[in-house]
Amino acid sequence: MILATFFFRQEILESPVFSDFVMYLYFISLLILFAFGAHGFVMVYHYMKQRGMANIQPPLEETPVVTIQLPLFNELYVANRLIDAVCALEYPKEKLEVQVLDDSTDETVDLVAKAVSRYQALGYDIKHVRRPNRSGYKAGALKHGLETARGEFIAIFDADFVPNTDFLMKTIPHFFSDPKIGVVQTRWEHINREYSMLTRAQAFALDGHFVVEQDVRNKAGFFIQFNGTGGVWRKTTILDAGNWQSDTLTEDLDLSYRAQLRGWKFKYLTDVTSPAELPAEVNALKSQQFRWTKGAIETARKMIPEVWKSDIPLRIKIHSTFHLTSNIVYPFIVLAGILNGPLIFIKQQGGHEAYFAMMSVFVIAFIGSFLFYLISQKAVYPDWRRRIMLFPLFMAGSMGFAVNNSRAVFEGLFKRKSEFVRTPKYAIEGKSDTWKKNMYVSKKKFDWVVAIEIILAVYCFFGVISSLYYLEIAALPFQMLYFMGFACVSWLSVRHALESRKLRQHAQ
Repeated sequence: MILATFFFRQEILESPVFSDFVMYLYFISLLILFAFGAHGFVMVYHYMKQRGMANIQPPLEETPVVTIQLPLFNELYVANRLIDAVCALEYPKEKLEVQVLDDSTDETVDLVAKAVSRYQALGYDIKHVRRPNRSGYKAGALKHGLETARGEFIAIFDADFVPNTDFLMKTIPHFFSDPKIGVVQTRWEHINREYSMLTRAQAFALDGHFVVEQDVRNKAGFFIQFNGTGGVWRKTTILDAGNWQSDTLTEDLDLSYRAQLRGWKFKYLTDVTSPAELPAEVNALKSQQFRWTKGAIETARKMIPEVWKSDIPLRIKIHSTFHLTSNIVYPFIVLAGILNGPLIFIKQQGGHEAYFAMMSVFVIAFIGSFLFYLISQKAVYPDWRRRIMLFPLFMAGSMGFAVNNSRAVFEGLFKRKSEFVRTPKYAIEGKSDTWKKNMYVSKKKFDWVVAIEIILAVYCFFGVISSLYYLEIAALPFQMLYFMGFACVSWLSVRHALESRKLRQHAQ
């Protein structure tokens, strides 16, 4: 009890009102986490049901004009890599248009201008498109480029992508198999997966989405999303669905739902990959996760009413609601982590045996998540047994990022507007590469999110000690995951920020 009174007064811990409040709140938190975690079983069920449904690659009988849009903003280190890869695509040169949608405000402008001039001299239809301002951010740039795009189909690549040469040859044919197909999306591949434990954990998480989730949703007839890059749109689909809009931070998810509600079909190709670079620095990853999380909540607020007003089947409405609101779990992850500690001491008081027996049922959701990620690794990697060992690291990371992502959830729910903060790219491919001298490394000072992460790491450490002291072995793994998650994320945030600051001061 001495450890408990470090955070709570003893009379509070022994109060029946406090005990009941904690137990009710914890039950609600676990119920919500269970609802979304158990969704993994739904994905596993549909995956097993549709295992034999392979994507048939149709031949390319026509070569329509394709416009490739490359939205850039200050991408000094990767702009040339992207432009070179796009101009190396296997497709008739006369049927290919490349728009470099460059909103940059630094040396990237001159770099891109030189690359565009070089390829123009070689006969490529490539244009350096500049706007007077960054209105609408990425959505605004894509919409601006669409006004003059001559292609019947629009392929989009973010700056961190390096498309394979056969990308168009493997995606464009699918549009001619069904005139209602409006989007063909490919699976993301990770060129710097093995760079660090941080990139390995990211790749593991993304594989769950791209290997299982997207494929299952598509084959089961549920709504899926265009992932912002590594895919191709039919131009008429974009226009019919209301064009790109910048009222959310996830313009890709927003347009995807608007298009599917208009009756357009999406085609997801698990076997066709688009290599991309993962963020190698934790503060860049935090910015990316914040934008994705907040944007998804904004899109949920915008599109869920439209989903339920539509005449699509009930099962698609329910699944779409789960899809759009899945990020709501983050505040409850934080809440469950905070309540774990007091529950240890409440259990020691006795009299709540039935409650704690019932709580053990929620472990089933954990099993569902494990099976979901097990399948994602087994489906594409021969060494899946080694890779699935990353599951505890992934779980700890999800908990560690929960404070950062909870902030995004609340900003999205309460309509707090923020700018589109790009994820800085560092051209990290091999272990010998480094991000530390990159000019785009975050320059902001430590914010309150890092402070809370540090406090929660200390708090959860006491939870680990308390679990050991009272021999609450069943609670120990989750206490350890919370402690490791908050400790690692806060430590990396501080370490990476200090390293980048030290290098900047040395350069000055």
